[in-house]
Amino acid sequence: MPEEGRVLAVPIEIVDLVERFERDQSFFKSAQFNETELRTRFINPLIAALGWDVYHDQPGRADQHEVKEEDSVEVEGKIKNPDYSFRLFDSALGSMKRKFFMEVKRPSVNIEAGAYPAFQLRRYAWSADLPISILTDFEELSVYYCLSRPGREDKPAKSRIMYLRYDQYREKWEEIAALFSREAVLKGSLDKYARSLPQKRGEKRVDAALLGDISKWREALAKNIALRNPELDTASLNYSVQAIIDRIMFLRICEDRGIERYMRLKHLLEGERVYARLFELFQQADERYNSGIFHFHKEPGRDKPDIITPA
Repeated sequence: MPEEGRVLAVPIEIVDLVERFERDQSFFKSAQFNETELRTRFINPLIAALGWDVYHDQPGRADQHEVKEEDSVEVEGKIKNPDYSFRLFDSALGSMKRKFFMEVKRPSVNIEAGAYPAFQLRRYAWSADLPISILTDFEELSVYYCLSRPGREDKPAKSRIMYLRYDQYREKWEEIAALFSREAVLKGSLDKYARSLPQKRGEKRVDAALLGDISKWREALAKNIALRNPELDTASLNYSVQAIIDRIMFLRICEDRGIERYMRLKHLLEGERVYARLFELFQQADERYNSGIFHFHKEPGRDKPDIITPA
């Protein structure tokens, strides 16, 4: 929320956008006006007014852009592409970190009453562990809390924490900017706001859901390893299962943060010798990262190397 006593002036660009939409809204809401035109004429200027470098004026590689169009996020095993991903550099990670998504529909789509667009946005953001994200067609703007698992049968109002029409942008600009301006997000506005919201009973956060998935993976992997390696004792079996899952999780996080090539792990499923090829990635990680979970060779000052999982 805005700092006490501070009033944010509405940018002239926002006033112009609202007036332009008002004058020709019958055309903008028609089938003749598509999403690409909407982004160019309304959404990109709206994003720029919030202080984000949507036009990539700042120097840097494509993977360092603050605003990434058609980002890639894995949703239920498939790659999906949110329209806009807003990122800031995280010094602790040494890379760009997503802060929120914006999904765009053309104005002929009913944002307030449409169930699927809301589910689509919430599924993207939930999968990426983003607390808050935006669904908009410029005529309407909905903000969703996204840390609870979305369901296909959810009503469009479920988890919606803000709904505005274009003619409210001027009077509500201070509230919008206090959440989504680059300056505000840099100061942690979205995380603070998400923490201030009461969590409903029974909500399943993405981290809790992940723990449930890991438990299933452990069981399936243990059965598979035991079937193929009947000589393993219980301690060695448990170690193997945990080590393999830890290594996969580590590399998957590296993919998500742009440190490793995206989808590299998933592409292993497309050929034979899946584990042998996976272990090759583990060995490369042993050489690349100073991490205790990849340790397959004797080294001075380190504990015994793993001689179980390479077999």
